[in-house]
Amino acid sequence: MRRTKSDPSISRRFKLSHFLFGIGGLYLVFIACKFPKFLRTVSTLSGVESDGRLDGEDDGGSEDSDLSKSFVSSVYRDALHRRLVDNRDQGAPLRPSMEPMKEAEHGPEPLKKIPLRYGRITGEIMHDQQRINELPVFERMAEEAWMLGLKAWNEADEIVQKEQGESSIFDEKPESCPSWVSMSGDELLKGDNLMFLPCGLAAGSSITVVGTPHHAHKEYVPQLSKSKKGEGLVSVSQFMVELQGLKTVDGEDPPKILHLNPRIRGDWSKQPVIEHNTCYRMHWGSSQRCDGLPSGDEDGMLVDGYKKCERWMRNEIVDSKESKTTSWFKRFIGRKQKPAVTWPFPFIEGRMFVLTLRAGVDGFHINVGGRHVTSFPYRTGFTLEDATGLAVKGNVDVHSIHATSLPTSHPSFSPQRVLEMSESWKASPLPKHPIKLLIGVLSASNHFAERMAVRKTWMQSPAIKYSDVVVRFFVALNPRKEINAVLKKEAAYFGDIVILPFMDRYELVVLKTVAICEFGIKNVSAAYVMKCDDDTFIRVDKVLKEIEKVPQRKSLYMGNLNLLHRPLRNGKWAVTYEEWPEEVYPPYANGPAYVISSDIVTFILSQHKYRKLRLFKMEDVSMGMWVERYNTSTGAVHYAHNWKFCQYGCMDGYFTAHYQSPRQMICLWDKLSKGQGRPRCCNFR
Repeated sequence: MRRTKSDPSISRRFKLSHFLFGIGGLYLVFIACKFPKFLRTVSTLSGVESDGRLDGEDDGGSEDSDLSKSFVSSVYRDALHRRLVDNRDQGAPLRPSMEPMKEAEHGPEPLKKIPLRYGRITGEIMHDQQRINELPVFERMAEEAWMLGLKAWNEADEIVQKEQGESSIFDEKPESCPSWVSMSGDELLKGDNLMFLPCGLAAGSSITVVGTPHHAHKEYVPQLSKSKKGEGLVSVSQFMVELQGLKTVDGEDPPKILHLNPRIRGDWSKQPVIEHNTCYRMHWGSSQRCDGLPSGDEDGMLVDGYKKCERWMRNEIVDSKESKTTSWFKRFIGRKQKPAVTWPFPFIEGRMFVLTLRAGVDGFHINVGGRHVTSFPYRTGFTLEDATGLAVKGNVDVHSIHATSLPTSHPSFSPQRVLEMSESWKASPLPKHPIKLLIGVLSASNHFAERMAVRKTWMQSPAIKYSDVVVRFFVALNPRKEINAVLKKEAAYFGDIVILPFMDRYELVVLKTVAICEFGIKNVSAAYVMKCDDDTFIRVDKVLKEIEKVPQRKSLYMGNLNLLHRPLRNGKWAVTYEEWPEEVYPPYANGPAYVISSDIVTFILSQHKYRKLRLFKMEDVSMGMWVERYNTSTGAVHYAHNWKFCQYGCMDGYFTAHYQSPRQMICLWDKLSKGQGRPRCCNFR
């Protein structure tokens, strides 16, 4: 049949249908890619919560719900179902609590209505995605931590539910570890130059490293160029052998239990040198150097009977013990001399070495080529079981590593070996009346031993047991779901942990500080809030007396204050001018322990609610910024400085002592309780 001109073209209809079908398919793909946010948006628009219940619907009092309520306060319970839409509508994106503050306290918050150009659902998705992309780096990191934390929380819930009726994590047998581990150089490179030691070390364990140092290369040293001693180029050949512990949180380097650094071309002295050190929570200890001169044999200078530093050949011609004239005279009269045995520096460029690191009773011993070279006493805060990794890096080619006589089980990393599930260590319920002081302790999820040591020591102070002082640990989540599951059980039993449902990162410590402030106002009415770390020992009675010296009407900021500190512009701790454009920081108290009054806390929360609070990656500096802003805008602040809020370690007469291991915590408590309250330090060697 002949087709008239008025009939539509079949091919045209075919192309149009395919075009519409393609558009529909692209839209479905778009929705599928944004499916998680799509579900959150739909639940928000329809009034359905992310767990499947309607707003305000009761959960029926399930066992899991009761478990959560026993250790997650009402302030943080809503944060478990945190949504991006809520962030835009209810408050700052970094608030650890999604419970809105009362309008009567700070006035209503104006909301900006943003027109949607893609339809209701699609527009919400596009707006959320655009909002995240436009966030600063710090806030974007926090958003990701919240999302990862929600996932980790749900995974930990699954483990807890699965354990009901089955064997508990606390009932599991300690993990079994191999007694020896061997690795080739190629395997070490594939593992980021790190060898895993599953159960750490024990007395008698030894590690043998076979390698070849590189030939020296030129490096530029700005300090030398400024001193006009050449062009600033020096010949360098050095490497590091480090025993490392477990990394606590992302963004923080793991502790260095032993840092062994042979410098074949030396450093400023241009003499070969070997340096030892430790690094705990990114703070280096006092270094010990061996430069070819033997250490003394007097008491306290030996480690398991070995010298800390042996002698090797140096460029000095004159012996400090015998002059050249005396030596010539002895030869002239025919007196026999004992041959002076000297050894060269044990590491030579381009020549293979065999280094053996052995764990003794009092310290580590280093042998090279079968000869003892140096020893390093065990440092405060570490045990052999903490050394779960060996890192070899720098100017060296590693051929093989062999670790022998290793422990087959770990005595302390298993929570059932650390946590003492006793009624005597449980926290009392929160009081309903106003209190004098809230002490918020920052802790990491796997710091079971540290929290247990705090519970057994200064948390037993009469000031906490019988006065208006409350102590709570503030802990974020861990990438390992098993640790989170044990953390939830620990919190449920002791009742002293506030779990913040975001993934722990070193850069986000400031969020924990904000959470402490919020807890101090919303969960307890505290006149003062104190922040400290879980490796800080506190004499609570002395802190209370120091607070009482300040009139109650004055705003208080108390601690070990830093004045005119300059930000570092280079290196790992560099602060850009965008982050802090000024040349000095405002006065701030060192992070291990400080106290602020409730009026400052209220100001911080109000500023944070309206996104006016500056969040800095260094928590203690952030608090100094906030207090300075309060001081210049609201009211005068009394800055109370005292060196007895010890920043590094411990000093006799301390108010707080930092970097205290669980063993030192017990020792400090014993000295206080048995020594008539004398605050003496426990500096173990």
